[in-house]
Amino acid sequence: MLSTIIFDLDDTLLWDKKSIQTAFEKTCAQVETLDAKQLEEAVRQEATRLYQSYPTYSFTQMIGINPFEGLWGTFEDQEPGFDAMNQLIASYQREAWINGLKACGLDNPTLGQELAHRFILERQQHPFVYQETYPVLDQLKDQFQLVLLTNGAPSLQNTKLAITPEIAKYFDHIIISGEVGVGKPDPKIFEFALKKANITPEQAIMIGDNLMTDILGSSRVGMKNIWINHHGQSVTEVTPTYEVTNLNDILPIIKNLTK
Repeated sequence: MLSTIIFDLDDTLLWDKKSIQTAFEKTCAQVETLDAKQLEEAVRQEATRLYQSYPTYSFTQMIGINPFEGLWGTFEDQEPGFDAMNQLIASYQREAWINGLKACGLDNPTLGQELAHRFILERQQHPFVYQETYPVLDQLKDQFQLVLLTNGAPSLQNTKLAITPEIAKYFDHIIISGEVGVGKPDPKIFEFALKKANITPEQAIMIGDNLMTDILGSSRVGMKNIWINHHGQSVTEVTPTYEVTNLNDILPIIKNLTK
């Protein structure tokens, strides 16, 4: 019998992509002499290139931290693996913006530093939550044990929860990959979540937007899952148990599973 619902956080409950997009738009608009969209694309490219060049890249992939989270995180985490990130992150943030400006023909390190700082502030000031998030959680909170299972650095994921404080109160357990030492889709983090919730895979269902982390990982431990396919992606090598386009659409599926 279904007793527990496990939710992903980013782009499942929080609209993280919109928050990042808004931070880019507002930051790039500060440079009146450049096309804002061109600057955004240049910084995204430079950030990705830099991020992948660091010896920390394999760790960030394993934990599940993307380059654009790196542009506003501090990574002042006590868990193993974060020291190296903390030491290089300020330089990364600065260089991504300086190099982005250079790619657009503007060599101005001082401005690059200012934009790096501005981006952090803009991302913090623009947390977006899907309009369906709270109504759906309200309908489920009294019937099920709710678990939040998110990839990322504890410091950054907890910051996201701090600036959207309504979310955390719904959950019986909040599990962050950086605290566990391994991220989705590794079966170990799903097994950790099952043990924490004191359930079997058959008693849980995973809700998430990412085929290659949420859906693949939960499938590996024999757990049912619902893929929220926001953008009409094609299913390739990973097949979800259920597929929906909106968080609201999980409710009839869950109701049917509890009959």
